[in-house]
Amino acid sequence: MASAGDERIMKQFGISTEQMGVVYSAFLVVYTVFMIPGGFFNDRFGPRVALAAMAVGTALFCAFTGMVGWGFIAMSQVWLSLLIVRSLMGLLTTPLHPASARAAANWFPEPQRALANGLITGAALLAYAAVHPLFGALIDRFDWPTAFLISAACTAVLALVWFACSSDRPRLESQVRLSGTRPLGAATHSTSVPQGFGRLLRDRNLLLLTLSYAAVGYFQYLFFYWMHYYFDEVVHMGKSESRFYSGIPNLAMAICMPLGGWLTDKAQKQRGQTAGRTLVPRIGMAASAVLLLFGIFATQPFWIVLWFTLSLGILGLCEGAFWTTAVELGGTRGGTAAAIMNTGGNGIGLLAPVVTPWVSAKLGWVWGIGLGAFVALAGAVCWFWIEPRRGAPDE
Repeated sequence: MASAGDERIMKQFGISTEQMGVVYSAFLVVYTVFMIPGGFFNDRFGPRVALAAMAVGTALFCAFTGMVGWGFIAMSQVWLSLLIVRSLMGLLTTPLHPASARAAANWFPEPQRALANGLITGAALLAYAAVHPLFGALIDRFDWPTAFLISAACTAVLALVWFACSSDRPRLESQVRLSGTRPLGAATHSTSVPQGFGRLLRDRNLLLLTLSYAAVGYFQYLFFYWMHYYFDEVVHMGKSESRFYSGIPNLAMAICMPLGGWLTDKAQKQRGQTAGRTLVPRIGMAASAVLLLFGIFATQPFWIVLWFTLSLGILGLCEGAFWTTAVELGGTRGGTAAAIMNTGGNGIGLLAPVVTPWVSAKLGWVWGIGLGAFVALAGAVCWFWIEPRRGAPDE
């Protein structure tokens, strides 16, 4: 959406950067508000159904986004139409990350879960790394409405493949098929998901984890929504260069996510659960903040891109620790716990698309981008009081 907004939609329909920021945030607002009900849905029906429903809904409203540009909507109503479509798309996307983290907990033993979550979130970031050059090429060849329809078709195919081939608990289900009996202690999906929700909200560790992930969300969305614009319109790197350079930090983050998961698993084996699990996010988030400040005060394009790439890449090292810790704190409500954490991540993250241009208009882009560094430092501090542990089951 940011690629299409920067290159075509804002100019084609006379939409300002502030108005476009509201469209970006509309997706995130609805996504955030309904994140916890999405966690209930995940714990009730399991990650297989939750992710399939999410993918079908995403494909549908991705197609609707492209249809807004077909010309049957008056130019004065395009902004409102995009606002509505993107809001509904945010609603149906809510199970994505909590269900993925719950699937990783179901599929992998504890010593491998941070790496598994790093691989999953890293794969998601590959799309952000590729979106400006690849989606931009689709826009150049077919225009932005058709580019959205092509993306929707690819997502729909993926949804069908996932639903046909995936399993909620592959190891347990294989035992059932082989033995014809249910393995002792195998968990079922809860039929009373809201039970235990109050316990999660009172968990000091989960609340601190949520606050820290809120800082990560702000930092990430700052890059996702405004880095292309910053390179093109503020630093004046040019259209092609901005497309390419804005993808490099996201690619670095995608590569570092599984690396950070591996480092977290290794540190946990060597230093114990609490010291090992918290080591990478404490150091990584603080280093990301410092590197971001280096980037905004650099003057040469090479150094700007280098510092921003290192900043977002090192932040990616922390991702696996977040999702692994959230699901374990939740116990049988792992999907709901991950949803609570992700609500915080997006609740603060959704401010970045709006706050960044507002602060930049008042104080300049140095302050608009630099605010993310202070937010990241606050998130790093939270990890000094987080004690990872396995949550007690409610059933």
